[in-house]
Amino acid sequence: MRISIITVCYNRKATIGKAIQSVLSQNYHDIEYIIIDGNSKDGTQDVIESYKDRISQYISEPDKGMYDAINKGLKLATGDVIGLMHSDDEFYDTKAISRIAARFNTDSSIEGIYGDGVYVTNDQDERLVRDRIGGVFSLKKVKGGWLPLHPTVYLKKSVIDKHGLYNLDFKIASDTEFLLRYLYKYKIKMSYIDKYIVKMRMGGMSTSFKTALEVLNEDYKIYKYHGLTAVQAVFLKKSIALKQYIVH
Repeated sequence: MRISIITVCYNRKATIGKAIQSVLSQNYHDIEYIIIDGNSKDGTQDVIESYKDRISQYISEPDKGMYDAINKGLKLATGDVIGLMHSDDEFYDTKAISRIAARFNTDSSIEGIYGDGVYVTNDQDERLVRDRIGGVFSLKKVKGGWLPLHPTVYLKKSVIDKHGLYNLDFKIASDTEFLLRYLYKYKIKMSYIDKYIVKMRMGGMSTSFKTALEVLNEDYKIYKYHGLTAVQAVFLKKSIALKQYIVH
C-alpha cells in the first residue's frame, strides 16, 4: 500500500525542516511525499530544496491559500491512502504511518483512519500543552460537534476521488466542511487508532488564538450549511478551543 503525505507551506522556514524530517524518518517503506509551497520568500524554499532528492513531488508557486494548496497536492497524489503533514507539525514517532497502513490492511472496507494528537509549546523545550484524544468513532459525536483531529485523518484516494476536494468557499475552516461532508453526509467507514499520530506546535497555522476565533465563526456557517445544530456544535468547539489557550 502506497501512502501519499502532503505538506503545504508558506513562509515556514523555522519549522518546515522538522516537518520534512518527520516524514522522511518514518519506518514505512512506501511513502509518496508531496510538498506544495506558496512561493515563500523567507528561505523556506531553500530548506525544501536541501531535501529535494527525497521528495516525490515539489511545487512552489502562488496559490489562493492553504486549502487551494492542499487541493493541488490531492490532485497530484497517486497513493492508495492520502494524509497531511502541516508545516508546523511532526509525526509523534517513526511508526505512525506503519500503524496507519497496518490498520487499513486489517479490513478492506475501512475508508478512513484517525488517531490522537498532542499540542506542544512553540519553543525549544516543546512542553506539553494538552493532548487531543479522538476516541471511538460515532455519528452521534459528529452530530454533536465532534470531529477527529484533522492532521491525524488518512483517507483512501478512491474515497477522495468520489466525494471531492476541499471547498474553497470556506477560507478558514474548509477542513471542517471537508470532514463533515465525508463523515456526516456520506458516512464513510472510519476506524480509530488509539495512538498518538501527530505533534502540533502552538502558534502555528491552526493553533493561534486569533485563528481559533475565526475558525469558530466559520464553523457556525459550515454546520448550518450541512443542516446540523450549529449553535450546539460551535459552543462545544469553542469550549474546547478556549480551554486549550487557558491551559497554555
